[in-house]
Amino acid sequence: MDDAPSPSAVGYGISQLRFNYVQCQNYSTNNTSELPAFCHNASGTSHIDYGDQNQSNQITTQIVAIVVPILFGLIVLIGLFGNALVVIVVAFNQQMRSTTNLLIINLAIADLLFIVFCVPFTATDYMLPYWPFGDVWCKIVQYLIVVTAYASVYTLVLMSLDRFLAVVHPITSMSVRTERNAITAIVVTWVLIVLASIPVYLSHGVTTYTYLSLEQTACIFLEDYNKPAFQVCPSTSSRVIQDVRLTLQ
Repeated sequence: MDDAPSPSAVGYGISQLRFNYVQCQNYSTNNTSELPAFCHNASGTSHIDYGDQNQSNQITTQIVAIVVPILFGLIVLIGLFGNALVVIVVAFNQQMRSTTNLLIINLAIADLLFIVFCVPFTATDYMLPYWPFGDVWCKIVQYLIVVTAYASVYTLVLMSLDRFLAVVHPITSMSVRTERNAITAIVVTWVLIVLASIPVYLSHGVTTYTYLSLEQTACIFLEDYNKPAFQVCPSTSSRVIQDVRLTLQ
């Protein structure tokens, strides 16, 4: 069950796709001969004449504006009910307050934060041709997407470590696998994630681009921010975390 991707992790991926999409539109609209690598990968060609595809793109945009909010609405309904139920059941049942269940609560809280503070605004971004919430809230939403995604991943790592200790060292780990240590690990994890994700807040903002001959705005990664330097640390930590998790399973 803990191997399934969490909503917050999926949200982070959607944010990255949104950035690539807007950048490809910028390059194609400005008649740039050389498109970025991610545009090549997505299309399989080195150059695309987007001017001949305006009608097709417009239809696609209309479909996305309808389908995506519906899917996000289902995520909100199912996610709110499921995660809230987990938190309520474990929080109000003293017998269920084990280290594993505390970590499950933490995972549910991370997903609840994503569902409440990220999904509605991201869905609105797909429905409207502009970002209506301002630059500050753009930064906050993108920041929370990354924070909740990493909170989910790190919680899964802690759950793997907890399971490893319980299975391999069931007796000697009893003094370590306590409720107090679990809470301490959760708090430290959140503090580190909140601090380490500050560059995400600084590197996102509202930008203007032209699509279908209309000037539109989007909340994406800012072009003038050092993207390669920004990605080094998160990419490295993500790889290390995944390797540790697979090793402990």
